[in-house]
This record gives sequence, C-alpha cells and structure tokens, in this order.
Amino acid sequence: MLVTWSTQLLTNETYVEYSLWNESFSLRENATMSKFIDGSSAHRVLYMYRATLKNLTMDTIYMYHVGSPAGWSAKYSFRTILDENRKSFAVYGDLGVVNAQSLARLQREAQLDYYDAILHVGDFAYDMDADQSRVGDQFMNEIQEIAAYVPYMVAPGNHERAYNFSNYKSRFSMPSNGDGENLWYSYNFGLAHIISFSTEVYFWWEFGFAQIANQYRWLEQDLQWATAPENRTRYPWIITMGHQPMYCSNANQDDCTFYDSRPRSGLPYIHTFGLEKLFYDYGVDLELWAHEHSYERLWPIYNWTVYEGSWNEPYTNPGAPTHVISGSAGCYSKHNPFLNQTQLYSAFRSDDYGYSRMKIINSTHLYMEQVSDDQGGKVIDNFTLIREKHEPYSNHKHKGISIEYKSIGYHH
Repeated sequence: MLVTWSTQLLTNETYVEYSLWNESFSLRENATMSKFIDGSSAHRVLYMYRATLKNLTMDTIYMYHVGSPAGWSAKYSFRTILDENRKSFAVYGDLGVVNAQSLARLQREAQLDYYDAILHVGDFAYDMDADQSRVGDQFMNEIQEIAAYVPYMVAPGNHERAYNFSNYKSRFSMPSNGDGENLWYSYNFGLAHIISFSTEVYFWWEFGFAQIANQYRWLEQDLQWATAPENRTRYPWIITMGHQPMYCSNANQDDCTFYDSRPRSGLPYIHTFGLEKLFYDYGVDLELWAHEHSYERLWPIYNWTVYEGSWNEPYTNPGAPTHVISGSAGCYSKHNPFLNQTQLYSAFRSDDYGYSRMKIINSTHLYMEQVSDDQGGKVIDNFTLIREKHEPYSNHKHKGISIEYKSIGYHH
C-alpha cells in the first residue's frame, strides 16, 4: 500500500506508523517529500509525502497514522486484498466539492469494506487548482474518508488540465509503469488487467503531438503484454478507464456526440492514433468512461455497429467491447440531458446522481450495477458481462447492426 499526504508546513522525520489491528504501532516506514508549487501568481506551496508499506500479509487489517513529532493524523485502517480472484470496485467520475451528492454514501460504503478499490474516471473538485489550489485541498480532505481506507485509483479529466495537470500529478500516486506522472499506467488486480489512460491528449495540443504518440505506443505495448497467452490466462479481464467517451447519446455537442469522436477515431482529419480499433483488436472486455454528467450503458459496439452475443444474449460472448459511462457522482453543474429519441446503441441511460459498482465474479463473469443517489441508493440498472474466451473479437462471427449516424444530427 502506498500512502500519500500533504502539509502546508515542511516537517522533518515524517513517516507512517502502522501495525496489525488493535496492536500498538510497532512498524514504521519513512516518507519521501516533494514540493508542490501552485501554478497561480501566488505560488502557494504544499509539501507532498509518500510512503510505501511493503511485505504486508494478504487479507489482513492494518491500523496506521501519518505524521511526525510535530503532529499526527487521525488513526485509519485498511484491509489488504483477499487471496482470491473476486474483486469489487466503485466506479465513477465527475465528483466535486459543490453538489457532491454521492460522497456520503461512498464514504460509508468504503468504511464498511464494500470495495477493494475505487476507480475515479476523471474530473475532481471543480477544480483542484481553484483559489490557489485550496479547492484541491478541500476535495482531498473530503475523499480522505474514502481514500484513507481503500486504494483510490484515478484517470485525468479535462478539469485537471490547469498548469499541465500539476495538481493531479502531485496529489495522487499511481503505478509508475506508464508515463510516470499518473497520466497513463496499468496494473494487475485479481483477475483483471486495468489500464488507465488520458483522453485529454486528444484535446490539449499545447503539450505536443509527441504525447499522443507516446501514449498510443505505450498502450499498444501494454496490450501486447496483457494478451500474451500466459498473461491473459492469469488476468483474463482487460478493463480500460478514460475520461471522455467514444460514444454517448447526450443532447449536447460534446466530442462523443460526433461520428469521428477523437478518442475513437484519432486526430481530426488525419485519423491517426484512434483507440477504438486498438481496443477491439486486442479484445478489451470493458471500457469505463465519465465526462457526461449522466449514466449510460451501451450495447457492445464497434465502428458504429452494434454486435450480438451468443444465444441472443447481447452481453454473452459479445462481438465488441462493452462501454459504460458513469459521470454523475456529483458534478457541480446540471446534468447533461439525453436526446429525446433513444439511440440504437444505447441500452440504458439515467440522469440521476449516482455511481457504479463493479464485481469480478470469476474468469468468465463480471457484474455491474448503477446506484441512484436520488432514489436513496436504489439499484436502477445492472448487467452481467460473460466472456467464455477472452480473445480478439475478430475471432468471432457475430451479426452486427449498422447505425445511421444521421439520427444524431451533429457534425464537426
């Protein structure tokens, strides 16, 4: 487990003290420190500390606190993952400090051990850089009651762009096997290989064409590793998380409403580095998105074609990846409305505030459900994704229904 915290004053000899449940703190891990300077003209300074707790025992509860002789945090606990393959997640994006409607329910469920990890698919605080990054401080203090108990895994969104994503890069600590700054990375968790990447490289060109190409090459190499027979056998589920979706049926002019959405098709006009074919060719099972302030489950889709599954069950051995958009945890603005006419590729949609739960049942079955906070925690949608063989979709001969894009009516 990697623990990250921040202070406004520089403190020396800073560390984590920890122990088994209800024992005195007998273990210690020193922290490394990095200096974060807010990008505004005030140049406000924070000090970020990180400590990795190693050689932990599986399925064990540990107590810990962080600090120094100058002062200590409250006492927290975490449970290391079970020595089994089932894993449960909360999935959502677009959670702010204003109108964070799902926050209390998520805090409670995290502390009741509902989840093995949290997947936050972009857009934090609105915005972490606001008020000389004090809004970022407030947001981190609010999610502390989740992230101090459960691993909090993140992807960058468009609201993290300020000062070259500096708040996002400094406040979170993700695996370093990608770009090394939290923008893209992957990890294995139970039966899943989970890939987090940046859709923002397709919209934020100030950082250069090279960043788009670098991420694409890394994704391709990572998928080659994940689909090697020995790795796909051990981690059969490949799940991606990126902020801005390839498809959506919202009644606005966000990128996902266009035929050639950028993450799907690649750079405008030249159509290079598009991710849809890459994910299709390597047999990605599930693609998680946010950005739209709503929830939408799509039928399995590739290249504007909806594919059937086996035995007339769309999510049983589907012929294309399944997409889920979960961006309604607590946006600061109004919900994004949907087109009045239901689109052929849209299986279920809701503009209730809420979040998703995902459970990997075994190597062939994955379950997801959507919780409505507006309806007191009621489950308003659920489905089970079944893949008896995790392999490229081109190996299957499925019927596909081609969709007439003109029904949406937006054009670049």
